[in-house]
Amino acid sequence: MTTAVINYAARTDFRQRYYANDHSRDTVIIDGHPMEITDGRAVSTDLDAAGFKLVPHVSKVADFQDRADVAAVHGQEIVDLLLAHTGADAAFCTGPGILRFGEKSKLAGQLNNSMPARFAHIDITAGTAAGFAKGGAPEGKSVRRFAHYNVWRAFSAPPQDVPLAVCDARSVAAEDLIIADAIFDDPEKPEWSFESYIVAHNPAHRWHWFPNMTRDEALIFKTSDSQFGNPIPHVAFDNPDVPADVAPRSSIEMRAIAFWFD
Repeated sequence: MTTAVINYAARTDFRQRYYANDHSRDTVIIDGHPMEITDGRAVSTDLDAAGFKLVPHVSKVADFQDRADVAAVHGQEIVDLLLAHTGADAAFCTGPGILRFGEKSKLAGQLNNSMPARFAHIDITAGTAAGFAKGGAPEGKSVRRFAHYNVWRAFSAPPQDVPLAVCDARSVAAEDLIIADAIFDDPEKPEWSFESYIVAHNPAHRWHWFPNMTRDEALIFKTSDSQFGNPIPHVAFDNPDVPADVAPRSSIEMRAIAFWFD
């Protein structure tokens, strides 16, 4: 068990927003609380109920910072991984992969959307998820269920100075979720946004992390599910037990939608 500060969002009388790159424009009011974070390796979890699962996964990608290699190889690897662990009939990745780096890295903030996510959130609301799924559903298929997943992997050597924590979906109440705007401000593209959730503090939350992750492990967690619900709040936090000179965390996050057909 580790105790660390989880940055929640305070409840406000205005709709909060946050940006992928220019965090000086964020209006999220941080409300930090020390929380116990359980070693997820010591518990049994599943994707339908708890909403997250650590799985072994050896990628053929030699360098996760090689965008061409990730595009050519990793997307299909993630699709195959999700089909194996969810029982879905089809899946596809919604983007090329998001590289993120601990703030001590010279790469943090140098690439699009490359800073750790420092407050508890869920990437999409149920409404946003339904819209994305409708736009990506295979033609001619009757969709019985869809779910959005993130697959997170650290490719820096352990231990990670800024690891990821995930919250057991069964400990999250609907009133803990606050609608906010996630705004994507890639300087090379027009600005756009969609609804997401930021998360208010609840002492009942059960947080988990996976110490010393290797590049041959993948953390799958759910951000929306049309049948089971159970989206997973997640957040980067400062590991209180690492040496001061530890190498900064490097990670890649793949996002995907899975479908089940009638």
